[in-house]
Amino acid sequence: MVVQNASMKTALVVEDEPVIARVCAKTLRGEGFAVDLAVNGTVGCRMANDKRYDLFVADIRTPEMNGISFYRHVELAHPDLAHRVIFTTGDVLSSEIRAFLDEIKPGFLPKPFTPTQLRTVVRQTLQWGAA
Repeated sequence: MVVQNASMKTALVVEDEPVIARVCAKTLRGEGFAVDLAVNGTVGCRMANDKRYDLFVADIRTPEMNGISFYRHVELAHPDLAHRVIFTTGDVLSSEIRAFLDEIKPGFLPKPFTPTQLRTVVRQTLQWGAA
């Protein structure tokens, strides 16, 4: 059993690709986060309702509920955390998704990405959120 330090940052990774989820988790743990994984937005919403997170990394395309719907849930249920969602995708962005990303201006990482790229976006997101 891992005992979480009360001051430890927490992150939720919403990702249906196990390899990418593991890379994200390992990278975020290296940045001092306790990390939970959700295979889709539906599971992610339940987890976000049950626990306070400091950061979310969400694939735009997951089964059952996509990352945009997950973001809308965070925006409604936890508006103070909506600016702490980082999106990833390996797909070509549709005009609808591009418009969404332009509207909210989140952290964004096209797949494939490196751990260094993830760390950079995480740091930028947290720095922006502290302002």
